Amino acid sequence: MEETEKTSNTSEYLKGIVLNLPEGPGIYQYLNKEGVIIYVGKAKNLKRRVYSYFSKDHQSAKTRMLVSKIADIRYIVVNSEEDALLLENNLIKKYKPRYNVLLKDDKTYPSICISNEYFPRIYKTRKIIRDGSNYFGPYSHVPSMMALLELIKKLYPLRTCHLALTPENIAQGKFKVCLEYHIKNCKGPCIGKQSHEEYMQQIAQARELLKGNTQKVSNALMEEMKRLAEEMKFEEAQKLKEQYMLIESYRAKSEVVSSVLHHIDVFSIETDENTAYINYLHITNGCINQAFTFEYKVRMNESKEELLQLGIVEMRERYKSTSKEIIVPFELDMEMNGVTLTIPKKGEKKHLLDLSLMNVKQYKVDRLNQAEKLNPEQRSVRLMKEIQAQLQLEKMPNHIECFDNSNIQGADAVAACVVFKKAKPSKKDYRKYLIKTVVGPDDYASMQEVVRRRYSRILEEQGELPDLILTDGGKGQMEVVKQVIEDELHLQIPIVGLAKNNRHRTSEVLFGFPPQTLGIKQGTPLFHLLENIQDEVHRFAITFHREKRSKSQIASALDHIKGVGDKRKTALLKTFKSVARIRQASLEEIAEVIGESAAKSVKESLSESK
Repeated sequence: MEETEKTSNTSEYLKGIVLNLPEGPGIYQYLNKEGVIIYVGKAKNLKRRVYSYFSKDHQSAKTRMLVSKIADIRYIVVNSEEDALLLENNLIKKYKPRYNVLLKDDKTYPSICISNEYFPRIYKTRKIIRDGSNYFGPYSHVPSMMALLELIKKLYPLRTCHLALTPENIAQGKFKVCLEYHIKNCKGPCIGKQSHEEYMQQIAQARELLKGNTQKVSNALMEEMKRLAEEMKFEEAQKLKEQYMLIESYRAKSEVVSSVLHHIDVFSIETDENTAYINYLHITNGCINQAFTFEYKVRMNESKEELLQLGIVEMRERYKSTSKEIIVPFELDMEMNGVTLTIPKKGEKKHLLDLSLMNVKQYKVDRLNQAEKLNPEQRSVRLMKEIQAQLQLEKMPNHIECFDNSNIQGADAVAACVVFKKAKPSKKDYRKYLIKTVVGPDDYASMQEVVRRRYSRILEEQGELPDLILTDGGKGQMEVVKQVIEDELHLQIPIVGLAKNNRHRTSEVLFGFPPQTLGIKQGTPLFHLLENIQDEVHRFAITFHREKRSKSQIASALDHIKGVGDKRKTALLKTFKSVARIRQASLEEIAEVIGESAAKSVKESLSESK
């Protein structure tokens, strides 16, 4: 009674807060009874958004759980939706609420620093120190960053030492040149061999490269090279030519999109059950200056739109992007001051979006493959969950059985059943069947006989029934199996038909009554699994049929020979291995095995049956 009263009081308290919420943009925070923030959300209209949590029954179990835990609500009113987006992002990172989407990969990526010194250094770092130094990045693809640092090193012989190269220290002669000077990787500013003005010109050019303005640096080098050539300074012009070629080589290796596209962000998204994968590209002067795919752990069945909005805010803040145009794959209900959201349908921007989508899909595949290597059962579970979702089954099909018939014009009719458990073949459970009650080539009747025998016996022995039955054939085979399973044995086991095309390859997956074609794409892991089961039962049935046919042929050749019974047939086959070799053997060789009288009968009979 006391607990019910507490719940009622909490509901009234929350209702009072919700009814008095403002109708402008802002951030809302849900707290549990311990005062811990468990969810942070943004809204264009605070009152309408928060009211929606308490005014209806939610389909999602996670949302129902969240609402049941809410004991208090706080909110922050802001000026615009963009402010709400930024504030939401910061609060989620600060409090890491239990029910919020969380960025899975929050590690620090390296940046390139131009130090705030009289003679600046250029180096990679993972620490951002606010001392006036300039930072470029962070770089998610470290090899790209190292290639850029290597280019700068080859173009500009900048110092790498940590000496305090102030004008006073240099003037006082406190330093000596190091090995880097002698191998011409540094021009010796520490002893006054290189002027501050020349050094800073090189730093300025390196800064342009780090900004992605490789074309600008390349053009400037070309102009200077031509000027020196006109002045007959060919040695100096040659040095600039070498620098020019280095930059052009670097440009050729980087992804050049279009020289007219500048300062653009590109985002795309892929999702699976619990994770969202978002790809981010930043374009500067036609080159991809940043490329990064990251993951969000989905908590509350957030839509792709909501997840992509979070990703855009997170990445633009992380990479300090000020791009005025963002390319996205679908419409987003978000506004950012001075920023245009573009959904391209064709042209170079569509090419960029396709490139981003290709990257995010590849990343998703790679992550799934990595997870499956660490946990091989994960792939099996994923495939079974896919089948469960496609067929809307009550439980995962851990145990699948598939049937196939094999005969030639009704002769030596056999059937086979293969069993897959957890999406893997369970060969100890495979079964072979000789067709007993059907005369002539009647696949439907043969299938019914085998299915009836299989599951009648399992019911008698109280064995394990399958979660799913696959039939090698189309609608007709499905119907006759249903007649036995549901009408005769009164079992409720889902039945799937696997139909083949004229090239004898699996082409359609059928389900339901009347059977409908399921839209399972060929080439997907799920389709491969079903195709693999069908191929396996076909192989098993054909192998069994060949064995039986071979024995039949051998038996017919040695049957009805006067004086040759089962023992003598077995002795002959054990010695000669085949009927063909018995035919080739001499009378004396056969007589050694079964005696002279019987040997004569065998030779006469086999010579007549050639």
